[in-house]
Amino acid sequence: MEECISVFDMLKIGVGPSSSHTLGPWRAAERFLEELRQDFDLNNITRVKVDLYGSLSLTGKGHATDLAVMLGLSGQDPEYIPVQDIDGIIKAIENNHLIQLGNEKALPFYILQDIVFHKEFLPFHANGLTFTAFFENETEYASTFYSIGGGFVVKEERSNAKQKIAIKCAFPFPINNAAELLDYTQKENKSISEIVYANEISMRPEAEVHSELLRIWHTMLECMYIGCHSEGILPGGLNVRRRAFDMHQNLIGLSNYDSPQSWLEEIRKTEVKFRQILKWVSCFALAVNEVNAALGRVVTAPTNGSAGVIPAVLMYYMVIENHQADEKQIKQFLMVAGEIGSIFKKGATISAAMGGCQAEIGVSSAMAAGALCEVMGGTPAQVLMAAEIAMEHHLGLTCDPIGGLVQIPCIERNTMGAIKAINAAELALETDSKNAKVPLDKVIDTMWQTAKDMNSKYKETSEGGLAIAVNMADC
Repeated sequence: MEECISVFDMLKIGVGPSSSHTLGPWRAAERFLEELRQDFDLNNITRVKVDLYGSLSLTGKGHATDLAVMLGLSGQDPEYIPVQDIDGIIKAIENNHLIQLGNEKALPFYILQDIVFHKEFLPFHANGLTFTAFFENETEYASTFYSIGGGFVVKEERSNAKQKIAIKCAFPFPINNAAELLDYTQKENKSISEIVYANEISMRPEAEVHSELLRIWHTMLECMYIGCHSEGILPGGLNVRRRAFDMHQNLIGLSNYDSPQSWLEEIRKTEVKFRQILKWVSCFALAVNEVNAALGRVVTAPTNGSAGVIPAVLMYYMVIENHQADEKQIKQFLMVAGEIGSIFKKGATISAAMGGCQAEIGVSSAMAAGALCEVMGGTPAQVLMAAEIAMEHHLGLTCDPIGGLVQIPCIERNTMGAIKAINAAELALETDSKNAKVPLDKVIDTMWQTAKDMNSKYKETSEGGLAIAVNMADC
C-alpha cells in the first residue's frame, strides 16, 4: 500500500543546520520524552544518556547533533523555540551540569559523559541514536531511533505500522511514484497541484492547508530577508564569511523598505539582466543557507542542507518572472514541490548519509524545477520532465562537508541547485513531453542505485573528498 506523505511532511519548519543531524535527533529526543511520560514517572529518573552512531557521530559536532538532543530532552520545540534562546539553554546545561528533563525535572548532566559518539554504524540506518533513562531502583529504559533524512524519524520495529496503514487510506489519490501521479492528472483532468490539494484536504480543513502553506512561505521569505541583512562569520571554526549581505547590497543599493514583503516589492523594481538574475537567485539561496548554518529558523526543503533551493526559485518566480504572482501561485508551487519530494523519498532517499548530496541538493532541485514548471504553465508531463532533468544532472553528487559543517561546499551548492532547477524548467517547457526519453521514475531508480554503489566515505561522514582534501587549518 502507498505511503501517505503530506506536503507538510516534506516542508517542515525547524532550526539549522541539518534536518537529519539536528532536526531529526531533536524530534527523536521529543519522542523519547513521550515514551517516558507514557510509561514512567519522570520523578523517578536519575540520569539520561545519549549514544550517537555512524554519521550522527562522525559529523555530529559540526551539525550540532549534541545541542539538538539536549534541547529536545529539555522539552524545547524546534518549530517554535526563539532561536535567540538556544545559546542560553545550552550554556546553562554546560555550566550547571544540569538538564531540565522535559522542562520538568532537573537531572545531573555532564555533556562529555552523557553524550557518547560511536564511529560504528548500526545496521538499520547510518543515522542511529539511542537514549537511555536510568531510574532510582537501578533499572534502565533504552530506546533507539533513526533519523532518515528531512527530519523524519523512525524506529526499526515500526510498532505503529498499523496506525500508519490506516492513515494511508485517507488520500483519495494515493501516490507511490510519478507514473501514478501522471495517470491521476490525465484521468481527472487536473494539474499536479490540484491532485495534491485534494489529498491534503482529506487530512485537514481547507483553511488549515491554506494557512500552513502560507506560514511555510512566510518563514522562507523571512529567512531570505534575515540572511540578506546579516553580516559576520558563521560559527563552527571554518571562519566562513557571510556573502549574501554584500551581494544583496550591491544588487539593491539604497532602496527603501521595512519588512520582508516590502523588500520583495522593491526587488521587483531592480534591473533584470541575465547577470543580475544569476546574482539574485544565488543571493536568495546563500541567504537561507547562511541562516541555516548559524542555527537559524529555516524550512526543510526537503532537508536543511538543501533548504535554499526552493525558496530561491520561488522568489525568482515572484520577483523576476511574475510580478502579479500571489498566494495562489505560492501554494501551487509548494504543493507540487512537496509531492515531487515525497516521490523521491518513497522511491529512493532524501538522506545524504544514505545517498550523498544527490539525495539532498539533487532532490531539492528536482522539486523546485517541477514546481516552477507548473506555475509557468507546464503540463503535468512537462512538470515531471523538469524534475527528471534536474535530478539527472545531480546524479552521483557526493556529500563531503569540510569539518562536518553544513557550510563548504553546502552553501554554494544550493545556488547551483537553484540555477539548475530554473534551467531544467525552461528546458521542459520548450520540449514536447512525448519526446522524453527518461521518465522521472527511472531517474529515481538510478539515483537510488547510485546511492547504494557510492562509497560510504562520500555519504556525510567527512572521511572523503573535500572533507579530507581541505583541512580546517587551511580555512
